[in-house]
Amino acid sequence: MQFTLATIGSAGDLFPFLWIGWALQARGHRVEFLGPVQHAPFVEAAGLSFHGLPADPAVLDHPDLWHPTRGLAVVWQATRPAMAQLPALVEALAGDHQHVLLVHPLALPEAELCRATRPGLRIAAAYLAPSNLPTVHDPLLLGPWPVPRWVPHGMRRWLWRTLAARFIDPVALPGLNAARAARGLAPIHDLIGHLMAIPDLSLALFPDWFAAPPPDWPQPLYQSGFPLYDPAADAVPGAELRAFLDAGAPPVVFTPGTGNRQARAYFEAAAQAVSELGLRAIFLTPHRDQVAAALPAGICWQEYVPLKSLLPHVAALAHHGGIGTTAEALRAGTPQLVVPLAHDQFDNAARVVALGAGASLHAARVTPARMAAALRRVVGVEQVARQCAQVAHRFAAPSPIDALCQRLESLAR
Repeated sequence: MQFTLATIGSAGDLFPFLWIGWALQARGHRVEFLGPVQHAPFVEAAGLSFHGLPADPAVLDHPDLWHPTRGLAVVWQATRPAMAQLPALVEALAGDHQHVLLVHPLALPEAELCRATRPGLRIAAAYLAPSNLPTVHDPLLLGPWPVPRWVPHGMRRWLWRTLAARFIDPVALPGLNAARAARGLAPIHDLIGHLMAIPDLSLALFPDWFAAPPPDWPQPLYQSGFPLYDPAADAVPGAELRAFLDAGAPPVVFTPGTGNRQARAYFEAAAQAVSELGLRAIFLTPHRDQVAAALPAGICWQEYVPLKSLLPHVAALAHHGGIGTTAEALRAGTPQLVVPLAHDQFDNAARVVALGAGASLHAARVTPARMAAALRRVVGVEQVARQCAQVAHRFAAPSPIDALCQRLESLAR
């Protein structure tokens, strides 16, 4: 069978697709991988055939990229040049095999354009986090704002429609409908409703104990476990990091995400907070200019360390709430301080708190004092450590990848 995988975004968006693509190829299928051109080394190291899509790194400096309501529009506009290439690439790659196109949700409109010229094409969507799938059921957050449980479903639907009409449809629909008109397709008027109706199969890449499926998620839907893909599975901390870890108490790791180039104030607050609490810290970011040039002896900067190898040696992980980072911390049983900025991060943070595995602090409210207060609720707290250990036991089950591949094979047939 032939599978074409297409994704956008950062390494956190990439790795789940690599997890699936590598497994499908190991089962004897042909796999073509489409993704941002800067991720070529990761894809090629996995042994997959790679087709690079254009990506403008300047989007990482856009002031609204991490805004809780305007951020999605920035991501949408930044990814359209790459997605515009999807129909032609899929047409060129498609042979006479049974063919499945597995895509990131933001690639679904272009996936449907592919099906317009290849009616037998099967489309699957991979949803990396629960909030990627809209619902009116609890728990419900609209950005950073939780919707009270007493709000009726009718009002919740109105809220969704209102937010989409204001922040999403005006940005997405003009270009999308122009592309549809060029292919003789009718215009659409509701992007979110349209996206939910496109896939032949929806994959929820997180377990039901993290997010149980509500009745209004799209069907058919297959829910797996977390796609814990490690591009350097056998990596160990380097000599500099090992020396730092051996020199004192387990540190707190701070990372605002690999794609965040607007985190200088975050690291400044973290430095002051750990100084106040007498803690050591690791600042994890590929963007060295976000961290002070001279760091005290108790703080170590690292460009990149696989979390799987690092987390067993730390006291806590303070992070942005990306779903991949969240899952790695849950697997390691590491207490978390989630500092969400935008996108799915608020919902992920709320679920970590609900599990008793950590605390949350809105990035817009970060100050040294608030960071220190939040760390006190996480670091060295016996109840949090006990809950984290219980959650980590859930990862002892066999990997869900074989069952997920079988579901995709059934779709192809």
